[in-house]
Amino acid sequence: MKVGIKKLDKNAILPAYGSEYAAGADLYACLEQDVTIPAGETAVIPTGIALELPVGYAGLIYARSGLATKKGLAPANKVGVVDCDYRGEVKVALHNHSAAPQTVAAGERVAQLVITPYITAVFEEKDELSSTVRGEGGFGSTGSK
Repeated sequence: MKVGIKKLDKNAILPAYGSEYAAGADLYACLEQDVTIPAGETAVIPTGIALELPVGYAGLIYARSGLATKKGLAPANKVGVVDCDYRGEVKVALHNHSAAPQTVAAGERVAQLVITPYITAVFEEKDELSSTVRGEGGFGSTGSK
C-alpha cells in the first residue's frame, strides 16, 4: 500500500519499519532542541510530517515498548488516531509516567504508527437487543471466580 507523506520540516524523518515484519512504523521527534518532560506531565512532540492515508484506513499511534519501559514515556491518549481525511501535522502527546523528568531528543523514535482498515458503522436504534449468555455482565464478568 502506498501512503502519501509530506515533510513539513526539512529535518523531519520519514516513518520507518524496524524489521521486515514490523506492524508499526517508527515516528521520530522533529525538534529544534531537546524537550524535557517533567514527571507526571505531558508534552506534544511534533513529527514534522503529514499523511495522506487511503479512504477506509486510519493511522493508529501506539507507544514504543522500549521508550515506555526505559523512560516511562507513552502517548497520553493511549492510542492516537489519524483519520484518512486529516492533513495536518502528526503529533504525539507523550506523557511521562515515571517519577523523574525525561528528555526527548531531536530525531528520537517517540511512537509507532500502525495503518489499519476500519469499518464505518450504521447505528440502528432498537427497543430490544438480542439476548446472549453473557447478557449485561460488565467489567470482570467473564473471568474466573
